[in-house]
This record gives sequence, structure tokens and C-alpha cells, in this order.
Amino acid sequence: MSGTVSRRMSGKLALLGGIGAWLLSAAVFAGTTIAVVEHADTDAVTDTGTKGDTAGDILTFANPVFDAANKKQIGTDQGYCVRTAVGKAWECFWTLSLADGQITVEGPFLDQGDSVLAITGGTGKYAGARGQMKLHARDEKGSAYDFVYELE
Repeated sequence: MSGTVSRRMSGKLALLGGIGAWLLSAAVFAGTTIAVVEHADTDAVTDTGTKGDTAGDILTFANPVFDAANKKQIGTDQGYCVRTAVGKAWECFWTLSLADGQITVEGPFLDQGDSVLAITGGTGKYAGARGQMKLHARDEKGSAYDFVYELE
């Protein structure tokens, strides 16, 4: 009987410890903003069906990422998007890699206007990251983008 009680208590303590670690990681990120500039140097669209812009086309990339002043490369990003609404939107997933860890995002990339994607996790310093990332095109050609990661 005491072995069963001991195992139950150990399980509860482990659960409480896990919750505590999650709360601590969330508190570490609260209010943290990371602003970067992506240079869209490698963006490539693969037609998956009818030639031209059609649902299901795939956009892939592995690009350099610079500091907010757009002066010094501080990392890279890589990912992919699937065309979901012709002429309107892609659904994307990518990873931002910085010296102290990675941050992953998922969500819409709109053809016109700014987009907001969900931060879905991270590694290293950013393990357990959550929040949102705002995306803004710096020019009409789509050659560079402002990404603002708002960690909660």
C-alpha cells in the first residue's frame, strides 16, 4: 500500500515540476521581441499541377536573416509554404535559426498586406516559445521582409 501511495506522490510531484518549468519558461519570454529582416534570396515556387499559380503549388526557401537594422547577418530561416488560395494566400511553416536556438512559426502568408503567424515552439534559449510573428514586405518585389517575433 505505501508503495502505491509513494508512486502516486512521485507522479504528482513530477507533474507539478513540469508545470512549474513550463510557467518559468513562459515567464522568461514574456514581453520579448525579436525583430529581423529576411532577404528572400532563394525563394522558389514548384508547380504541382497546372502551370502557373494554382492551389497546391509549393514555395520553398532557405534565406539569410539580418538584424533589425538590416546590417549584419544573425541567422537563417528555412521552410515551405503551400498555395491555398490562388492570388491571395499561402499556408507556411518555417524555422528561424539564431546563434542561441531556433523558433518555429506556422500560419498564413498573404499576397497583399501584412500577415501574422503563430510561434509554435523553439529550441535552445527559445525552448517552449509561444506567441506570434508579424510579417511585413519591405518592397513590392518581395525581396526582403520584416519579421517581428513577439514571445509570450
